Amino acid sequence: MHESLRWQRDASTLSLYGELNRDTLLALWQQRDTLIDKAEIIDVSGLARVDSAGLALLVHLREIARAQGVTPRFSGISEKLQSLITLYNLQQIIVSAEKSS
Repeated sequence: MHESLRWQRDASTLSLYGELNRDTLLALWQQRDTLIDKAEIIDVSGLARVDSAGLALLVHLREIARAQGVTPRFSGISEKLQSLITLYNLQQIIVSAEKSS
């Protein structure tokens, strides 16, 4: 059984919880433009699992925000997610808020 995906939007932070994968991302995809609006931080610390489809959605969220004039940074990147980011060579796109530029 798949854990669901949940999110919360507070001020300039979009926080994601649960699993972000091809089976759970549809609801977030449908609300993406509203949820990412002016988000400066995408907090992924509450994600237990992210697959390649989920990673693609994170990249897409970043691009939507950039089109709106904000380049969000990601907080709470787990070791497993960092490995996936590295595997797909996305270190310049999925940038941790904890790292200095």
